[in-house]
Amino acid sequence: MKLGPVLATTLLIAAGAALTFLPARKGAGRAATTGAAAVARVGLVFDVGGRGDKSFNDAAYAGLLRAEKELGIEISFLEPVGSEDREAALRLFASRGLELVIGVGFIFSSDVDAVAGSYPNVHFAGIDYAPGPAGVPTNVAGLVFREEEGSFLVGAVAGLLSKTHHAGFVGGMNSPLIRKFEVGFAAGVKASCPDCVVHGAYVSASPEGFKDPSKGKALAIAQISVGADIIYHAAGATGHGVFEAAHDAHVMAIGVDADQHDEMPDTVVTSMVKRVDVAVFDTIHAAVNGKFVGGMHVFGVKDGAIDYVHDGPHASRIPDEVKAAVESLKADVVSGKIQVSAE
Repeated sequence: MKLGPVLATTLLIAAGAALTFLPARKGAGRAATTGAAAVARVGLVFDVGGRGDKSFNDAAYAGLLRAEKELGIEISFLEPVGSEDREAALRLFASRGLELVIGVGFIFSSDVDAVAGSYPNVHFAGIDYAPGPAGVPTNVAGLVFREEEGSFLVGAVAGLLSKTHHAGFVGGMNSPLIRKFEVGFAAGVKASCPDCVVHGAYVSASPEGFKDPSKGKALAIAQISVGADIIYHAAGATGHGVFEAAHDAHVMAIGVDADQHDEMPDTVVTSMVKRVDVAVFDTIHAAVNGKFVGGMHVFGVKDGAIDYVHDGPHASRIPDEVKAAVESLKADVVSGKIQVSAE
């Protein structure tokens, strides 16, 4: 029988670090009873910003919940309190012998490598994983995305919608991964509006930049003050501050990772969609069916894993002629005619 929603959190001390732990939930129809087939178990450790960010983490969680529902697995998830807890959280799951342990976010990369080396019989997956000098361990699947392609598409939307010919970008952490978003966005803006200017800013040089809405709002206000009338963020929970600034100034904003229209319906005109949920589900499906494959797995526009919101009511503020122009650019990305640089 499927257990009800988790109503409380339990504070565990793992490897000397405090972790917010939400107990495992058993999947429907596969209760582990005497004589029954063993239930596959999967654990997921959230990135900075955590569950409820309505972006990157929530997309990963959606994939986990889909696997619980459709595959009948038992799921567990942890939200580290601080950076020192990431490795401890991964080790906690690995020590329990789970079929798959997932780290959400590039900051987990070295932690995944370290724990994978200690538990060679456990499978690991790292979302936005960056290989270390020794390469990818055989029991690790690195799930990476061509964010620059999706950012290029929403950049093209921004260039076509801007009346001031000024667009803004707010990044959470100044890092190679987040700079891919900015580079792709700027290229898209220039592709559709050669005269447009892109103003870029970053909240922090650390992961804390993904959970600082007040700083995100301040940076957006600064960009608006120099003429930006549409702002794209790649900043996790910090992005809500960007939306607030855009809303207050009656300018447009662009969401990231998931459809963020409902965060600020009168402000968010589109979002760059990164199907982390699909990557998580597919990796879980492979692992529990004995088809796990280590190494790097790359997802882009051509795979349908990267896109932008351009259909339905959440894209109602994008004129048909803008959609047509961006769809043409998208077709060129898929065919390879346009190669979007990541740096």
